[in-house]
Amino acid sequence: MNPAFSVIFFTTASGAGYGLLGLLGAGSFFSFLPADRTLMIAASVTALLLITGGLLSSTFHLGHPERAWRAVSQWRTSWLSREGVSSLVTYIPATLFTYTWVFCDIDNSMIRLSGLATVVLAVITVFTTAMIYASLRSIHAWNNKWVPLNYLLLALATGLILLNAFLAWFAADTVGLTIVAIAVLGGSLVSKLLYWRFIDSSSSSSSNASAIGTRPGSTVKLTQSPHSQANYLQQEMVFVIARKHARKLRRIATLMTFVIPSVLLAATLFSNSKLNVACATLAVPVATIGILIERWLFFAEARHTVALYYGAQSA
Repeated sequence: MNPAFSVIFFTTASGAGYGLLGLLGAGSFFSFLPADRTLMIAASVTALLLITGGLLSSTFHLGHPERAWRAVSQWRTSWLSREGVSSLVTYIPATLFTYTWVFCDIDNSMIRLSGLATVVLAVITVFTTAMIYASLRSIHAWNNKWVPLNYLLLALATGLILLNAFLAWFAADTVGLTIVAIAVLGGSLVSKLLYWRFIDSSSSSSSNASAIGTRPGSTVKLTQSPHSQANYLQQEMVFVIARKHARKLRRIATLMTFVIPSVLLAATLFSNSKLNVACATLAVPVATIGILIERWLFFAEARHTVALYYGAQSA
């Protein structure tokens, strides 16, 4: 698939935003975050800005962005519509959550209740985003159990990295959260490696041979191109990345998304306050670059079944 930057930015920014927002809500409900009004307001506003920026960028890939509102009407059958509905509904408790931190007492029960609702809806929204891709049977690399798991884990991991940085900036205790963040990054790495192993070791049941009814494994060659020049389908759905480039980008994504941020977070456990802030802060841009590369690969390595029509042997 042709990686569109608007969609890459959308899934990356909104994932981090929902991860951070969900953690803030959980922290308020279960009381594992400091009752610091300024910290919570700054982190909540940042999460909402990431979510809003991501959602707005997703409309840039539409042929008619002005019609984006119509997508929410098909929630009974479309994961895209369900994502639109859940993302809009999430603004209600998230805005109430932020409002209560600004104008109400810190021990207000509304903070806890709106925080819990925010957690639930943030998880649902990230899951529906993942299911937009995982539900597509025509794309083998997406139609599997690893896609929703990776989306949820990466949203949580990037949210933890952001929250860890906020805690460091406001001189709050980060030890427990840092350990959790390192553990989640480790779990995310394992899940991502298993996903790459899956797409490398399996392929779609559809092939040129199955299309014309010959025995499985037989070779079918295209003798004449179906078109004299490239068309929309080829531009959007028949994007091919060389295996050697994919391997190199996977290594870079692994280092910058999982390994280096984990090392930087671990360093905060054994450093003074100034170095703690520096390492926690540096982990944010490093992980951001890594997740952008990871998400670019997610699209670039996916093969649509329509590629068989243009000469590919498998999808």
